[in-house]
Amino acid sequence: MVMVLGSGIEAFTTWFETTGWHTLQRFIVVALTCVLFLWGMRLVAKAVNRSLGAALREGNPDALRRAKTLGSVLENFARVAVVSFFILELLQEVNVNVGPLIAGLGIAGAALGFGAQSLVKDVIGGFFLLVEDQFSVGDIVSLGEKHTGTVERMTLRVTVLRDMEGRAHFVPNGSFSEVVVLSKEFGKALVEVEVSLADDPDRAMAVLAGMGRQLEQDLPAVLEPTEVVGIEVMGAVSCTIRTLTKTLPGQQWNVAREFRRRIIARFKEEGFAKPLPERVVWSRSGNDQGNPPRA
Repeated sequence: MVMVLGSGIEAFTTWFETTGWHTLQRFIVVALTCVLFLWGMRLVAKAVNRSLGAALREGNPDALRRAKTLGSVLENFARVAVVSFFILELLQEVNVNVGPLIAGLGIAGAALGFGAQSLVKDVIGGFFLLVEDQFSVGDIVSLGEKHTGTVERMTLRVTVLRDMEGRAHFVPNGSFSEVVVLSKEFGKALVEVEVSLADDPDRAMAVLAGMGRQLEQDLPAVLEPTEVVGIEVMGAVSCTIRTLTKTLPGQQWNVAREFRRRIIARFKEEGFAKPLPERVVWSRSGNDQGNPPRA
């Protein structure tokens, strides 16, 4: 047993002196290269954050979302690059010729490119989404006609949306041609109020304008006093007055809900009538045959 153990140690020592030390050096170099690459990517991410620091200090939420998006993409790219480099170097150390492997992977990639055109389309679409800064993580967007929600994550291939019901939508970047960003720089709360024709519309618009000024003072999300656009629709018994309130991005829906709640309470105090349809009933007696009906 001692002789076997001694021979094993002697064989390991011989291997380490001839091959092992060189292999260990190579592994150390590879590990240091991976660490330096990750460190360099982290420095790039910090540089991006510093370049956006002025906008962040000014309270620009778009800059913060863009920094998060770029940081996520750089992190994913760094992981893929480091893992690929480490695997190639590991194969070289175990005497696997990676030249034919890389050539074969290139041919396989070309073949897959023809069969996976949608994947290539998704990657190219994701690249231009990031370069053009169409939207960022945290934005509320509508992708096509089916997907609307908050952007949770972005990669070169897919965009992850979370809708109001908590459902996660994984949308390939090449599957939509139109993007509607609902939280870019600012939002506008659209509130339409139906007023009876029996009431004075000018008085109703004056009340709404005063409520809009008070809304700006009460809610930090409101950037400007409410704009009373005017009468949008004329009906048989009522008219519809449209208002617009400029808000912080993504806050237009909350502001609209609060404004509607206040309008209901205030219009009751002001005595505005509820617009109800009028009904005219005609009656005809048995002795009035041949004569027009009386109201």
